[in-house]
Amino acid sequence: MNGIKRRCIILLGGSFDPVHCGHIALARYFVSVLKPDELRILPAGNPWQKAALGASGAQRVAMLERAFKNQDVPVVIDQRELQDHNPTYTIKSLRSLRAELGPDVSLVFLMGADQLQRLDTWQEWRRLFDFAHVCAAARPGFAMDGQQVPSDIRQAFEQRAGTPAQIRDTPQGMTFLAPDLAVAISATEIRAALLHGEPPDSLVPHAVLDYIQQHHLYKS
Repeated sequence: MNGIKRRCIILLGGSFDPVHCGHIALARYFVSVLKPDELRILPAGNPWQKAALGASGAQRVAMLERAFKNQDVPVVIDQRELQDHNPTYTIKSLRSLRAELGPDVSLVFLMGADQLQRLDTWQEWRRLFDFAHVCAAARPGFAMDGQQVPSDIRQAFEQRAGTPAQIRDTPQGMTFLAPDLAVAISATEIRAALLHGEPPDSLVPHAVLDYIQQHHLYKS
């Protein structure tokens, strides 16, 4: 890079149905570690591994705007998947982003431990590393060396393991597991609580909860 600091973009994808404090904690952790130039949020359009979503794309974008309003880094809500009516695949979005951003940007895709455990079911999951770094956060009690993670995923993560500095200074291909992010929040449990009239105040940002209640989301 001839002494020029490489641009770094953190990408947080998900259904965000609804966005919750676990998503925010995951993003903030890696923002603090990697010091990126931008945090890009990628709400899923039509996730092929999930049932129909409870909130519309526009509603999920509105909740994300409220959840990530005050951050230490510029935030972009990337709506490319919402504008694509075909099934949503992360590999397709990463290809599109890499073509848009160019070959030199450090692109870092974030995921939680639950997504990491199922990574081998994703479309062309090994190709993800051709377009981005893959970083994950371990929940309490999670272990890479146990039975929780399939061996192919564990080997891929171990072989590609890098430091935050290496990830920040290369475009793609490395992995990093954050072992101390003690957040275990389920959107499924949040929706169930909302359905039963039990607002999960500690799990969802107040601005998001206000929006959910104003628009009567996640009601039967």
